[in-house]
Amino acid sequence: MNAAVAGARRKEKHVTTRTTVVVTTRNRRRELELSLKHHEGPVILVDNGSTDGTADAIRTAFPHVEVVELDRNIGAPGRNVGVRLARTPYVAFADDDSWWAPGALERAADVLDDHPRLAVLAGRVLVGTEEEPDPICAEMADSPLKVRPDAPGPSVLGFMACGAVVRREAFLTAGGFDDVVFFYGEEERLALDLAAAGWDLAYVDDVVAHHHPSPARDPRGRRILAARNMVLTAVMRRPWPVVARKVFEAARRGPEGRRGLRDAVRRLSPALAMRRPLPPHVETARRLLDTA
Repeated sequence: MNAAVAGARRKEKHVTTRTTVVVTTRNRRRELELSLKHHEGPVILVDNGSTDGTADAIRTAFPHVEVVELDRNIGAPGRNVGVRLARTPYVAFADDDSWWAPGALERAADVLDDHPRLAVLAGRVLVGTEEEPDPICAEMADSPLKVRPDAPGPSVLGFMACGAVVRREAFLTAGGFDDVVFFYGEEERLALDLAAAGWDLAYVDDVVAHHHPSPARDPRGRRILAARNMVLTAVMRRPWPVVARKVFEAARRGPEGRRGLRDAVRRLSPALAMRRPLPPHVETARRLLDTA
């Protein structure tokens, strides 16, 4: 065995013992056939009730991937299923149209090893064939939040799931993603709860993920979801005056915002059941982001 092969095997072993990639999908078989080949370490694919033969196709093409078939679409909480099944201390999320750069998971695991208070490492996400950084990366890099002395990068109170590596223990203790928000913007409530529990969240620019957005998207539907979930997240965690502002903001977004508000009303009861206002120091930090 030559030195290069031996080094590659040592690296693969190092990654697999610390980080699992959890991917959720629904009817995106073609995207998965392109993205899954890029992942390092163990991969758990949670299929949210696909009807296009995704599960069988992936089992055949990628026998090393652990495929979990759900009988219906449960949205972002599908990731919770994968995290619970993971047998590593860290979990890297990916969408069916995203993957992590070579060596990124090893670097992320090193950072998490060195920072035991860190629950979420938000990486840099490069979009499309042009590999332009997602605009949220600049926002996280310039975060106005106070940086903890022991943090590996700027402190944040949000992240993109497809560009995040989480500490499994912290994620599960915080309850993971919820079925009130269900999908789109699901990261905010979890980020707030992790901060409220005393965990750190930080942006680390040299941990890189690639995202090639699928053409099978519904921009109007996503704008409706954005308005709906902004209000629902506020109901679950923010003071009532902030909730009122979010309602007003959604209404000002035109027909899609008003549709989002109507949809939010249908989910109001479970949102109220989960209501738990943030501790003052986290609410203050979140307000700083609102004004920034």
